[in-house]
Amino acid sequence: MKLCVFDFDSTLMDGETIDFLAKEYGIEEKVSAITESAMRGELDFFESLTTRVGFLKGLDAKKAEVICANLPFMPGAKEAIARLKANGYTVVVFSGGFRIATTPAKALLGFDADFANVLHVRDGKLSGLVGGDMMFGFSKGDMLKRVQELLRISPENTMAVGDGANDISMFERASKKVAFCAKPILRNAANIVIDEKDMRNLLKFI
Repeated sequence: MKLCVFDFDSTLMDGETIDFLAKEYGIEEKVSAITESAMRGELDFFESLTTRVGFLKGLDAKKAEVICANLPFMPGAKEAIARLKANGYTVVVFSGGFRIATTPAKALLGFDADFANVLHVRDGKLSGLVGGDMMFGFSKGDMLKRVQELLRISPENTMAVGDGANDISMFERASKKVAFCAKPILRNAANIVIDEKDMRNLLKFI
């Protein structure tokens, strides 16, 4: 058995989920500046995530669901996942973003499971609070270890694909470490680098 773990934002999806939500609120530039800094490894991931989600307090939850169900996917994402699965890979998504984005994507792109965070809702509005599986900089590596143990798949048979600093921890548990249009901090930790926004480029490495 083989395992491929993808980041979601700016990897399978072309952009950052939280930036699309912030755009609805007219605070995209404010939020995206923090996102960029966090992905470069300049900010603690937990603090940056909770700060950014706090700015979304009061956003209509149904509107957030609609936005997240219509996010733009990276070119070639669906084809790459289909080919990986045809070649015996279990395909999983770990996202420091939100389940309201990864769950619709799972139905459309065909990956096997998703692990992400949950935006808290109170009285039909985002409360500005968040919790879940991927709250910390180490969360992806920690979850990958548990998934590998559950599926009995070794790091040697694992590929990890991401773009930002919070993907480093899963690189530590994968023999194929793919930096996809990535920040320098992740490129430096990778042994495969893809700089073109087309996920089909991944297939030459399987």
